[in-house]
Amino acid sequence: MIEVRVFRRSDRDQLAALVNAHVQAVVPGVSLSVNAVLGSLEREPGEFVVDPWVTARVTLVAEQRGRIVAAAHLVRYGGGPEVGGTYRDTAEIRWLLFWPDAAYWPDASAAAGPLMERCLQVCAGWRAARWYADGTLPAPGVYGVPEQWPHVRDLYGRAGFRPEGRREVVLLAEVDRLRTEDGGDGLAVHRTVGVNGTRLTARRDGREVGFVEVDTGLAEGGRFAHLAGWADVGNLEADDDATAVWLVGRAARWLRLARVERLLDYALDDEHDRLRLLRGLGFEELTRTERGWVRRREDEER
Repeated sequence: MIEVRVFRRSDRDQLAALVNAHVQAVVPGVSLSVNAVLGSLEREPGEFVVDPWVTARVTLVAEQRGRIVAAAHLVRYGGGPEVGGTYRDTAEIRWLLFWPDAAYWPDASAAAGPLMERCLQVCAGWRAARWYADGTLPAPGVYGVPEQWPHVRDLYGRAGFRPEGRREVVLLAEVDRLRTEDGGDGLAVHRTVGVNGTRLTARRDGREVGFVEVDTGLAEGGRFAHLAGWADVGNLEADDDATAVWLVGRAARWLRLARVERLLDYALDDEHDRLRLLRGLGFEELTRTERGWVRRREDEER
């Protein structure tokens, strides 16, 4: 028997295990604490632009023979003028996860269907104009529907959701193995506060020729203590590849001072030159993820 119901605090350990299994299939070595998972159900401080637009949240679980085998978190965005147009009057399955079938539990995936049905009922009850789906978890690099979650992708497809957004590549480098070069003749680096982290700007003869921003605050002041050794690239722009390589080398030195060991970066899957540059710097591909899953009404599809 499968029971789909609202999340209870006593489900917290099993929910964290389910979340971590999906995180670890995408990003190595990341494990969320129970408190981190619970906190993300109440608010997402890192999403400081869109989180204030949320007017309702609900977390559902599917229980099968006393075990939590599936779970979903949904949000409803407001319809006021303060809400950005993409989010205004929308409902979103923020994430939906479920255990695949196993020899010791061969029917775990059977709970995914009833859970999705309940999610769609919630969206309908919210009377939102548009319905979205995603897979954003409180871990770096885990968003959209990563290719490591084919079971989630298939479920979204059967429920009528289609990816209409970007396909992105998530890459990871070990800071100590990043390619660094001491060249950069005539280049000087200037460190300032950036839009997405600490900004290192390269200048030649007083002219800006590139910059990189690295965010070392993924741990959010200790709220996610397990991410203390992680950072990601907020922006990387340069006039040429040689300058980009030089800048990343300077960023690596800064990150080592901050005791950062791993650095994430992101690119669209059709940004071939950027992907070539990142791989040459020492980044390895972790996943390709599809964003912008939308469930269209029949009148919109005509």
